[in-house]
Amino acid sequence: MFIFWFGTIVFFGTYILIATEKVHKTVAALLGAVLMMLVILPGPGHTVTQEIPAAAVQKVVENSAGDVQKETLPQTAQAHRDFSIADKVERFSKLDYFARYSNFDVVFTLAGMMILVNLLSGTGLFQYVAIKCAKLAKGSPVRTMVLLVVATAALSAFLDNVTTILLVVPLTLLVAGELGVKPIPFLLSETMASNIGGTATLIGDPPNLIIGSVANLDFMAFIINLTPFIIVCMVIYCIILAVYYSPRMHVTVEKRALIMELDENAAIKDPYNLKRGGIIMSLTILGFLLHGAFHIQPCVVAMTGAAFALLFCKVNVTEALEKIEWETLFFFLALFILVAGAEICGLMAKIGSVLNLMDGWPVPVVVLIIMWGSAVAAACMNNVSYTAAMASIVAAFINTSPMFKNSVECQHLLWWGLALAVCLGGNATLVGAAANLVTVNIAAKNGHKMTFGDFLRYGIPVTLGSLVAASIYIVARYYIVCK
Repeated sequence: MFIFWFGTIVFFGTYILIATEKVHKTVAALLGAVLMMLVILPGPGHTVTQEIPAAAVQKVVENSAGDVQKETLPQTAQAHRDFSIADKVERFSKLDYFARYSNFDVVFTLAGMMILVNLLSGTGLFQYVAIKCAKLAKGSPVRTMVLLVVATAALSAFLDNVTTILLVVPLTLLVAGELGVKPIPFLLSETMASNIGGTATLIGDPPNLIIGSVANLDFMAFIINLTPFIIVCMVIYCIILAVYYSPRMHVTVEKRALIMELDENAAIKDPYNLKRGGIIMSLTILGFLLHGAFHIQPCVVAMTGAAFALLFCKVNVTEALEKIEWETLFFFLALFILVAGAEICGLMAKIGSVLNLMDGWPVPVVVLIIMWGSAVAAACMNNVSYTAAMASIVAAFINTSPMFKNSVECQHLLWWGLALAVCLGGNATLVGAAANLVTVNIAAKNGHKMTFGDFLRYGIPVTLGSLVAASIYIVARYYIVCK
C-alpha cells in the first residue's frame, strides 16, 4: 500500500509542479523520475531469476507478440516466440533504469530531427519561405497572414511545432514591421496553425510520437487517417481568418512596395548546405513514409538522416550537437520514467478502472468522452505531459475492454480521437502546448506582450471549432469503418 500511495503522490506532485511552472518542467520531471527510481522501479540485475514486476514483463510480452495472436501460431513458431519472450525478459533484467523505462524511439526521433532542422535553419531556407509568402501576397496583410499560416502548418507537419515557431515567429515580426501592422494576430494565427498542422503526421507533434510508439502506429497510418482531415480543418481555418481580418487590416501602397522590394534570394546564406541538407531531409521524410513497410523504427530513420547530414554537409559537429534542445529530451526521458513508476505502483490501473465504467456504452460515445476530457486536461496541464500518462491508461483500457480489445478498428478510432484531442486541445491555453509559450516569450522580448487572457480569448474559439469538427469526423469514421 505504501508503494501505491508514494507513487501516486510523486506522480501528481510532479504534474502539479510542471503545470504551475513553479519549478522548471525538466527539473520537476527529473525529480519525479529520481524518486520513482529510488523507491518503486526495480534496477538492473544480472540473472534471469531477478524478480521483475508483472507490469514490466507484460510490456516485454506485448512487444514480442506484435500483431500476431498466440493461438494462430504454428507449434514451431510458438516455440520461437516463447524463446524470444524469455530472451527479452532476460535482457530487460540487465538494463539500466533509463533503458528499461524510457521510450528512446521518441527521444532519438526528436534528437535526429532537431539536428536536421538546425542545419537547414542556418541556410536561410525558412527566411526565404517567409519573404516569398509576403511577396506572393503582394503586400496584402490578410493574404500574407494566410500564406504564413499555411507555410507554418506545412512545416509543422514535418518538423516539431516548437522548432517551426522558433523559425517562423522572428520572420513574422520582421514582415509585420515592414507592413506596419500589429504582429499579435499573425503570431497567434501561426501558433494555432502549428498545433493543427502538427496533428497531421507522426513527427509533427510530440504527443503523436508518444501515441504512435505506444499504439504501434506508423507514419503512413497518421498520413492516411489524420492528414486529410487536418487539410480540411486548415482550409476552413484560413477562410475564417480571411473573412475576420479583411476589414480589420489595411496598409498603404508605400508599405506594400517595401515588401515587394525585398529579395528572398538574398536570404539564402549557404546554398551548398541547402542543396545537400534539402536532399537529405527529403530522403528522411521518404524514410518516414516507408518505415512501416520495412519494419524500421522512426528513430532509426531520424538518426540516419542526422548522421548523413553531419557527414555530407559542411557543419561543425560540436556546434550542431550543442544546438540540440537537451532540456526537451531530458524532459521526455524523465517523463517516461515517471509514468513507468505510476504503472508499476498500480496507479494507472486504478485510473484505467474508471474508464472501465463505460464498458457497454456505444463506442463513439466512449471515444468522444475520452476526447473532450483529454482536450480539457491537455489544455490545463500541457499536452505532452498529459499524453505521456494518458497513452498508457488508454492502452490498459483497450486491453481490458471487450468492445475495444476485439476490434482493431475501434482501437484505432480511440487512438485517432486521442491524438486529435491532445494536439488540438493544446491550442486552448497558453500552457496547453510548448509552441504557445515559445511564441509569447519571443513576442515579449520584442515588445509585444500577450497575457494568459489574451491567448485564451483567441485559443478557446479555435479549439472548440476544431474539436467539434474532430468529433464529427470520429463519429462519421465509426459508422463508415467500424460498423
